[in-house]
Amino acid sequence: MGGYLIYFAIIILVPLWAQMKVKGAYSKYSKIPSSTQMRGAEVARRILDENGLFNVGVEETRGHLTDHYDPRSKTVRLSAANYQGHSVAAAAIAAHEVGHAIQDNQDYAFLRFRHALVPVANLGSNFSWILIMIGFFAGLSGMVLLGIIFMAAAVVFQVITLPVEFNASNRAMDQVVSLGIIRNDEERETKKVLNAAALTYVAAAAVAVLELLRLILIYTGMTRSE
Repeated sequence: MGGYLIYFAIIILVPLWAQMKVKGAYSKYSKIPSSTQMRGAEVARRILDENGLFNVGVEETRGHLTDHYDPRSKTVRLSAANYQGHSVAAAAIAAHEVGHAIQDNQDYAFLRFRHALVPVANLGSNFSWILIMIGFFAGLSGMVLLGIIFMAAAVVFQVITLPVEFNASNRAMDQVVSLGIIRNDEERETKKVLNAAALTYVAAAAVAVLELLRLILIYTGMTRSE
């Protein structure tokens, strides 16, 4: 019983801790203006143009920290605070999303793999638990195994996301430094924003892997008792 309590504490507290780190870093550095006073939209456009990505658009989107790159429409979408803002945080996030656009343009292998996994990962996320619960209640180990296989696809997606996100952040740092978008003394602050954001992906992947391993152990126990 104690082991289960520790397990559930981990899968609940780790993501919450990661979210708090992101919100804390963003809240702090969104109040610190960058030395160039460039808005997030200007940072994104500057990096895109310097890399010859004139076909990639930059748009404002609704929500808080809803920033993303859409490979289908070739568009970097920034939340209002980062699109209009001229803070260190806005520059970091804008550069990160452009990092994904650069990955897309250069056919970055992990990004391509992640895109290919999207349909399977969505299917796994939506149906794995249904199959697993039916299998548990009906005592059908084969159904549980099928659910675990679907869940494994979603977990692989989470794990593949890690190199994609870290690579985008590395590209972001290279761009903002080489183009003079931030000063030397702002590099540390920019890295803190990017590292905090990366923690959410690490936490999500860690929790997903732990849950998959737990279910595999339960399935192994079921098959032994049959």
